[in-house]
Amino acid sequence: MSLDTVRLSQPAKDRLVWLKRPASTGIPQWNVLCRWALALSLQDPSTPLVKDIVTDSNVEMTWKTFAGQHRDLYLALLKQRCIADGEEPTDENVARTLVVHLHRGIGYLGGDKEKTTIEGLVQSAVAS
Repeated sequence: MSLDTVRLSQPAKDRLVWLKRPASTGIPQWNVLCRWALALSLQDPSTPLVKDIVTDSNVEMTWKTFAGQHRDLYLALLKQRCIADGEEPTDENVARTLVVHLHRGIGYLGGDKEKTTIEGLVQSAVAS
């Protein structure tokens, strides 16, 4: 497992397809929705319960596309989360942390009606 390519599970893809619709967030880019999802999950201090996620969908993006110009910041956040969870920030642990938090965050996006709109996402970010 590495950070070179970020892949999604089929259930995560299905949820993002729903979130991309104009009636929902209307955000058309996978990477933007995934960044919101990662931030929401990293904000939650609890450890994700799911550790093994099958990334079986046809959605994948490079780390550069996922993280954009802020890739150093995202990498630092993931390493810090590894340390907070009692893990060494090795490449493998950082990649696994990305996958589990990304998927938990996607669940948060679709599971909370307030977070299924642009306004709700911004409001949740401001309230934190």
